[in-house]
Amino acid sequence: MTQKDQLGVGVIGLHEGRTLLVALNHIIPANVGAPTEQVTRAPHARAVAGCDVREEKIAAARRDCPDLFYTTDYDAMLKRDDVDIVAIYTPDPLHGDHIVRAFEAGKHVICTKPVVNSVEDARRVLEAGRRTGRQLLVGQSTRFFEPFQRQRAAYEAGHIGALELLDAHYMHRMDWFYDKSPWATDQTDWVYAGLSHPVDLVRWYLGRIAEVQAYGRQSALAQQYHAQSFDIYTVNLRAADGRIGRVLGHYGVHELPSARNAIELLLYGTDGSSQAQYHDMRYLATRPDGAEIREDYLYHKRAYYFNNEVHGMHYGEFANYTEYFASALLADRPYSPNIEEGIETYCVMEAIKQSAQGGQPVPLAPLLADVGLSP
Repeated sequence: MTQKDQLGVGVIGLHEGRTLLVALNHIIPANVGAPTEQVTRAPHARAVAGCDVREEKIAAARRDCPDLFYTTDYDAMLKRDDVDIVAIYTPDPLHGDHIVRAFEAGKHVICTKPVVNSVEDARRVLEAGRRTGRQLLVGQSTRFFEPFQRQRAAYEAGHIGALELLDAHYMHRMDWFYDKSPWATDQTDWVYAGLSHPVDLVRWYLGRIAEVQAYGRQSALAQQYHAQSFDIYTVNLRAADGRIGRVLGHYGVHELPSARNAIELLLYGTDGSSQAQYHDMRYLATRPDGAEIREDYLYHKRAYYFNNEVHGMHYGEFANYTEYFASALLADRPYSPNIEEGIETYCVMEAIKQSAQGGQPVPLAPLLADVGLSP
């Protein structure tokens, strides 16, 4: 593989972003049964640089990936000719500025979810992308986890027939997140953080959302940390074609991991149903005759997705979407979720926030028009 066949990736935000550097930089066993066979997770992308304002985060990244360029100066990384894609893992309120600066420096962008968390940044990012012609992939990691990829392939192959109902949730206790990211208490809303995972999954299948109805409240944990937003949400979504889905989120809960996974998506179709799970790697489905299919990728794929025995890190998912994006750019192919899809998903989340605060259904058309998308 020559450098002409690869795109260089520079990462800003080395707390979570260090995971991508490791995922791209490390060679791993091809599978559990063949440890002598080595593979790279993303043959069309290579890690070249890391940036963070905190020296301790740079030091930690350097221990894992010593041969890369590191800096506390974002502009210095943007000036590098070997950085083709900037991957952004900074706090949510900084995404808009970091995306626009990368676009204007001539870089393509991967931005972790949510791509933005304000109307103003939605407008800025969309305008800058259109003006510069640079491309953006929203790093919706759940889409790129093995069971959800398997579920999507089965759906597109027609295995469950016509989709009639979706049910997605993300339940996770977040005291650890408040401790590491104190900005989460007053600079964002949990609808943009945790809930963005199931919202994206539902929008991935339903397409354009016409209206949402949401209810929200605070958990005891949110009150303990003096959070300003709801951290419990229940949401109904109606698509433009009339299909419906539901999203649930709870970020102060003690999970039941042996019974329900933190993130799940259920598809109910005319010919069958399916379920994908995270952190486990199970895909389950029913055939038209009622027989259940159960696939478990954990043993075979553990080293690829988790790098170790601990579940919860994003090595495989981050590498998957980086390889997918780099390959699409090199081949000039369409990809998803792109910048307009990311902004549309932001509008869905903003509608959920407004509905939960006001107690009434919220239509999407005015929000889409307000940020510059066709209603």
